[in-house]
Amino acid sequence: MPTLDELALPTPHDAEVVVPAPGPGPGNWSGAASAVLVDRTFWLTWRTRRPLTEGRGVTVVVASSPDGVRFTPVAEVHRDAFGCESFERPVLVPVPGVGWRLYLSCATYDSKHWWVDSLTAATPADLPAGERRVVLPGDAGADGVAVKDPVITHDPARLDGWDMWLCCHPLADPGHEDRMTTRHLTSSDGLVWTDRGEVLAGRPGAWDERGARVTAVLPAVDGQPLRALYDGRPDAASNWHETTGLAVWDGDRFVADAAVGPISSPDSDGAWRYAAAVPLPDGRVRYYVEAARPDGAHDLVTVVR
Repeated sequence: MPTLDELALPTPHDAEVVVPAPGPGPGNWSGAASAVLVDRTFWLTWRTRRPLTEGRGVTVVVASSPDGVRFTPVAEVHRDAFGCESFERPVLVPVPGVGWRLYLSCATYDSKHWWVDSLTAATPADLPAGERRVVLPGDAGADGVAVKDPVITHDPARLDGWDMWLCCHPLADPGHEDRMTTRHLTSSDGLVWTDRGEVLAGRPGAWDERGARVTAVLPAVDGQPLRALYDGRPDAASNWHETTGLAVWDGDRFVADAAVGPISSPDSDGAWRYAAAVPLPDGRVRYYVEAARPDGAHDLVTVVR
């Protein structure tokens, strides 16, 4: 059976730190990143998170790099600008004929509710002052749903060429809002979305029983079905410490590959989550992953497979 490295999947082996945690110890995280390669420049965005007592997800940073390892920040958005209690995963995408768009996962104060917002501007540096628009408000009601951590791709050859893989948390059962599934949405402009239904959920008795969140759609391989990396966890106690698995599209939804995963960090809480995949011109893939380190903090790391 091929190893995870032979399958070109991200593992901690040879991983390099790209953005260190903002401080030592649990609750200090740099990660939940997304990345894209445009005209030989890597563009990366991530959220900086502090412990609960120090503000949670306080900022989202946008940075560029010629090599995918050493990044220079070009823009930063603070949670106060969105009136939210915390940020989680952002997504940065080029928008043909417009410029750039930054999608933001925003937490409602004193609530388990999340929504997805956006900023659109001509350049990444202009994004903090860009045009703001709520993309997916979620439903903050007692029987509603929190939406966050989108994965977004764009195929200009299709009329509805925007695809979103959205993490959803049901709010109807207090104390169990951490449960998560993934839904697929499509759009013609990246702003107005049509829900196509649930495509990934946890499996009873498995390592992903408590929830499953798509984090990266992998580069297409000729003759092979679509594949995706996803985060999962077995129970509520593992919230924030998710590990990574592989799922394969069966024509209707993603199905977990039982032979792969969970991939985890060898350190502290084991978190190896929010994997992002950037196809390289030579056929390899550069991954960015939020990874637990020995002191309990999480660094943003990268590895090429």
